[in-house]
Amino acid sequence: MKVVLEDLSVKEIDSFIKDNLEEIIIDPKNFIKSLINDPRKSVNKLGFSLEKEIKKRQDEFIRVKKLYDFDKAFNKIVCGVDEVGRGPLAGPIVSAAVILKTNSLDSDLILGLNDSKKISKKNREKLDKIIKKRALDFSIYEISNKDIDRYGISQCNNEAFKGAIRNLTLKPDLVLSDGYRVKGYPGENIAIVKGDYKSASIAAASIIAKVYRDNLMEEYGKNHKEYGFETNSGYGSKEHISAIKKYGKLEIHRESFIKNII
Repeated sequence: MKVVLEDLSVKEIDSFIKDNLEEIIIDPKNFIKSLINDPRKSVNKLGFSLEKEIKKRQDEFIRVKKLYDFDKAFNKIVCGVDEVGRGPLAGPIVSAAVILKTNSLDSDLILGLNDSKKISKKNREKLDKIIKKRALDFSIYEISNKDIDRYGISQCNNEAFKGAIRNLTLKPDLVLSDGYRVKGYPGENIAIVKGDYKSASIAAASIIAKVYRDNLMEEYGKNHKEYGFETNSGYGSKEHISAIKKYGKLEIHRESFIKNII
């Protein structure tokens, strides 16, 4: 890819970089050098910014590659399972199970995989679509607030794990679960402490479970705006607790969690 920088304005060079970034990244050294050696200081800044962006992407690739390599090292069909919604005052607990292609090309790695809480809402939504498109298989399973009150959060957490695994079409050889072993699961299972930082499949499960649950709580919030579900997702924010005290509980509240509030 050749471009004559002298023929372009700073604005045009900036637009060219943005439009052709993926191609530039393949072999960036000469292009960055030409930007930094350009007599215009504004073009030099674009060169340094591009250099930083490429370094950031390279570091991210290395980080995510380690997550995939962690799963790949088992040399089995690996399923990652994680949950979201263990602590909120309202709404269900949701678990997701994901089987990724661990033998895929480096170019197919899903960059950005991480603990869902470390990712912005906008990027979670993007990753949710990519994960569902590229995964070999995935499933989502929820357990209601009523069942949480009836059976307790720990049992429901475990049942949510089991439900997500059970609903997979592809049977995994190994289940990696975040933090807890899946009690009663008949297959091979390894609990990984802080698994969404170590395993690509657990990180992916963390993301799609959170996106699903956050969207669910936003829908609840449309009819109950005073509780702020669209921002607190049912967790015990000041706004949420104040609304419970003022307006009372809703059908989706976990009575066992709010008994000291109302």
